[in-house]
Amino acid sequence: MTKTLLDQLKAMTVVVADTGDLASIRKILPRDATTNPSLITAAAQQKEYQDVVDEALHKARAQAGAGASDEAVVRKAIDRLSVEFGLRILEIVPGRVSTEVDARLSYDTAATVAKAHELIAQYEAAGATRERVLIKIASTWEGIRAAEALEREGIHCNLTLLFGMHQAVACAEAKVTLISPFVGRILDWHKKRSGRSEYAPAEDPGVVSVTQIYHYYKRHGHRTEVMGASFRNVGEITELAGCDLLTIAPNLLAQLRESTGELPRKLDPSAIPDVPRIPMDEATFRAMHEADPMAKDKLHEGIDGFSKAIVVLEKLLAERLAVLTRRESASHGALALFRAYDLDGDGLITREEWAGSEAVFNALDLDGDGAITPDEVAAGLGAAFRLT
Repeated sequence: MTKTLLDQLKAMTVVVADTGDLASIRKILPRDATTNPSLITAAAQQKEYQDVVDEALHKARAQAGAGASDEAVVRKAIDRLSVEFGLRILEIVPGRVSTEVDARLSYDTAATVAKAHELIAQYEAAGATRERVLIKIASTWEGIRAAEALEREGIHCNLTLLFGMHQAVACAEAKVTLISPFVGRILDWHKKRSGRSEYAPAEDPGVVSVTQIYHYYKRHGHRTEVMGASFRNVGEITELAGCDLLTIAPNLLAQLRESTGELPRKLDPSAIPDVPRIPMDEATFRAMHEADPMAKDKLHEGIDGFSKAIVVLEKLLAERLAVLTRRESASHGALALFRAYDLDGDGLITREEWAGSEAVFNALDLDGDGAITPDEVAAGLGAAFRLT
């Protein structure tokens, strides 16, 4: 029987599902799974997860106590929702789940550590061990320092939004468990800058970046795992066959599952070129970051997008909370949400105005025309949260 590309990939690389949709994870059966606010928001808009959303809000209200503001309840609900999806994912996968710290804390080491402690405490209270949870943190200097402190406590971290070698080296020296270099976003930047419409897989700037990081880690004996992320096409994935881990969206996993042919190993720890060591401290990190416009642009853009995804989720949960407590109508909530993101007031929310929360945008863009109308917002909220 001919093996699929996915079967062959799994034989040399740990495949991770880049989704919060439990049905997709059950179908794919990866070892690990990773989520973020956009993915959780998209999943929460599906009917089968309405009870998860409502339960998170009810528990958050009880935890916050009488007289707590809606904002305080919603903040607690987001943590509960993230952990609840993580727990359900852990019932399916044999490995680990990544749960993200609020991206708005990316430049605050102490606040990131505190939030990680809160998330781990909720997992452990529910019976999950910290060995099965990765705390997902942006690869800022401050985020890396937070991860270093957490790793010393046995709290394992996944450093995300990683675009440059300086970030990768700093993460390895901090002894973080895993990094997630963003292949597709690197490609996006170079395509926009160069004007090229495509790159051959072996020349793809994102693929080249991950390959260089992999070689550096293996040459210098770093135990930090490399997990390529944010793929735009199957070619990027197959060109990184052999990487420690790859986190892949369901649509690309489906393409791999439906494709056959030989899949050669491209990254092999037994065949590593000589790579000079890069001494790393804060001054070197910041100097290299300033000298790398791609990494600088994409890190800022990524934090902004992840932060906006949290704001979207907060607004959606606030609307649901208002309805659960019978204080506001769905139509009012949908209109308020729409106005918040229709930045130019033209009656449509474009992808640019949505600022990178692609999974949520696609879920609300019911007709797939690349713009969200007020009716689509209302319909999306109604389907997701039973607003009446």
